[in-house]
Amino acid sequence: MTDLKTWFFTEDCYPDLPEQNSYESIRVDLPNKYCDPENATRLYNQYLDIWCAADEMGLEIMLNEHHQTATCMVPAAPIMLGILARQTKDARLLILGNPLPNRNQPVRVAEEMALVDVISKGRVEVGFVRSVPYEAAAANILPYRGSERLWESHDLILKAWTTHDGPFNFEGEWYHHRQVNIWPRPYQQPHPPVWITTGSAASTLPVAQHKHVGAIFLAGYSKVRPIFDAYRENYLKLHGEHAPLDRLAYCGLIYVGDDEKTAAEGANKMMWYMQANKVADHWKNPPGYHPPVVSANVLRGAHVSGSGAAYSTDLTEHMRRGNVFAGTPDQVYEQIKAFWEYSGGFGHMLMMGQAGHMTEQETLRSMHLYNSEVYPRLKELAKTWDPEAIMDKRANLADRDHAEITDLAVDFVR
Repeated sequence: MTDLKTWFFTEDCYPDLPEQNSYESIRVDLPNKYCDPENATRLYNQYLDIWCAADEMGLEIMLNEHHQTATCMVPAAPIMLGILARQTKDARLLILGNPLPNRNQPVRVAEEMALVDVISKGRVEVGFVRSVPYEAAAANILPYRGSERLWESHDLILKAWTTHDGPFNFEGEWYHHRQVNIWPRPYQQPHPPVWITTGSAASTLPVAQHKHVGAIFLAGYSKVRPIFDAYRENYLKLHGEHAPLDRLAYCGLIYVGDDEKTAAEGANKMMWYMQANKVADHWKNPPGYHPPVVSANVLRGAHVSGSGAAYSTDLTEHMRRGNVFAGTPDQVYEQIKAFWEYSGGFGHMLMMGQAGHMTEQETLRSMHLYNSEVYPRLKELAKTWDPEAIMDKRANLADRDHAEITDLAVDFVR
């Protein structure tokens, strides 16, 4: 039997900013004089309350970190994870993730994750990410060969989690450690589940090789198939069996309203996440982060973000692309169902359910509607998944234009 889990996610933004034309970039160099500590205290506690409400509803919890930006006020996700490990009771706790190439001490990451896993009694799921290009300056690192550093860190962390007979030495190309012998060891054995974010077909190979969960953010209709298909093909070739449904995850923005008017209002508030990401060109393309061809295109004016999503488009266009699912419960279910079938299926819906100036009340109402009227139907949909039969459904969808597939999704915002 297959299943689908939903993970509630917010980036803990600080939305109370001056007009965009008064500053050059929201990332890296926006002066922190605009961050009022009293307001930040209110926001942090609001976000923690919403995550705790997700636990009470039966949703799983996801969080991440970013640096020197108002788009995400969590520069140390392990700290927030530790708070939630103590304050929640049932939810799985996903950190997606630890930006390994930007951290000089992978062993410290292994220790932090083991500590929180023990506090939570084995509810932690550990995500590793390369990080977005804007993070390079904040981390004071050269992003060249970042993927290689990520996987070497990964190997060191897994060895630290699974070695229980005393210290070992690690000699890599990027990391050199003596006497690695972490305390405590993880609660989950041999180690917590591992997630890796992927942004291209090529990057799925090592993820599938390790049987880790492959997660993609805002890839939309245009990119979800190449990435998911590559993971499935690599998994089948490497392991001689089809990848289980729970090896794939998709993150999109979701807002559910009692009626179309309320849904449109809430979804447009969520667009702050897309529209506020004003970034100076020099932070988008640090030397060594992108492959030469991509870097050249950025210099020519092409937009490249961490997720590949264009931030300047409006709600309707993002819904057509498969980045946003919004409407009444019936509409949201039909939108996600169409996308799920088009993608070939996935076992984790990463629900970015709060952004910008959305209030706690608005967020909780959307979460409740999703949890009571959308989530049960998605779980039933996942039970129909079959790795062979799903390809026939996809073949039928392939003959339809993306706009036709999503017309039902965007009628209410016209």
